[in-house]
Amino acid sequence: MADHRPLFKHIRNHDALFSELALLRSEYVEQLGLSNHEFHKTPKFITPDGRRLTIEPERSIVVPNVTVLRGVKNQLAKSIAGFHIIPNSEIGFRYPTAAIAGSDAPFIKRFRSEFFHKDGENRNICRPINLSYGIKSRGKADNRQEYEVWIQDAHLAQDPSHLFIDKYGEDLPDEVRQFALEEPVVHGWMGVKRAAFEAIYYDPSRFGDIAVCVGLSVDAYNIGARPDLAYSAEIGSSIAKGNAELEWEVMGYYAPVGQAFEHDQIWQAIDSTIAAIAAPLENTYQNDLISTNESKTERILSTVAAVGSTPKQIAAWNLKPWEFLETTSEHRMKEHDPTRSVNLLGRLNRLFYQEKQPLPSLNEIHDLIA
Repeated sequence: MADHRPLFKHIRNHDALFSELALLRSEYVEQLGLSNHEFHKTPKFITPDGRRLTIEPERSIVVPNVTVLRGVKNQLAKSIAGFHIIPNSEIGFRYPTAAIAGSDAPFIKRFRSEFFHKDGENRNICRPINLSYGIKSRGKADNRQEYEVWIQDAHLAQDPSHLFIDKYGEDLPDEVRQFALEEPVVHGWMGVKRAAFEAIYYDPSRFGDIAVCVGLSVDAYNIGARPDLAYSAEIGSSIAKGNAELEWEVMGYYAPVGQAFEHDQIWQAIDSTIAAIAAPLENTYQNDLISTNESKTERILSTVAAVGSTPKQIAAWNLKPWEFLETTSEHRMKEHDPTRSVNLLGRLNRLFYQEKQPLPSLNEIHDLIA
């Protein structure tokens, strides 16, 4: 097992991690001979009627467990001409995700944290940090809308909707703006450990001088059986489901300095990249794929519903995202002993470290997929 991966050294600093990753990526692009190229973020998607949407160009496959994806990095590099994995771009983090809008909502509303450990730090606890609220289109269709804001945990209990408006301005559609104003209620939780890396896809024969930057990740995850992560008598556990997902997402693109490309040219390169990665994966893992049109957040909702939690119960519990960051709760008491308060953070950590269903370490996942 690797003792140290360059970007594992970070820290609890979201900006520092991704700034270093961007420098690493740009250095590698030069090594590929693209020394006159500069980086561009994924552009807004312009609809035929002129609306500017923030689009998430990503796809994923779901498999029963993470061991199915053994050696997937080498398989991708061998299978796709022009696909170059960026050396030393590995990062790893664990994060809890809450579904905070129900299955009848027009969009998905998600609460998520990302947690980067320091070198040598005790990794037997996940204490959420770098908190975000996200609003997404439902399902796993191509090019879903996504709006996300990062907030300080000290301000988590405040209304975050103005942050969406400040960040996206007039590009925030009215229906999303209204949805952002709705009060968050937790419908269920997922614990995820992610091994991620980046790649450059450069195929001049297909889309000229555009080199597309792709972020890939392998997630091992557990979904809680109940919204409050309590023990479920129906299934004899506090964890209802555990699977793995390989996801690929376009992070942006490199193009020659001063050279302009049309909107449709850029999006053709983006969509072609997504499809090029899908083809060998769907072929290699055709016997292992779990067929689903649900996003990970929607998988939380369907899992909790299958175990028996009803919308009426969830509304009555009125669980809030920030409660799960607190070691003690003043008003949540154990059902079998009303004198004892619930440690929701402790329950959250069971999604990662429960003895009967532990998620693998970040290094183990990275070693596996390599």
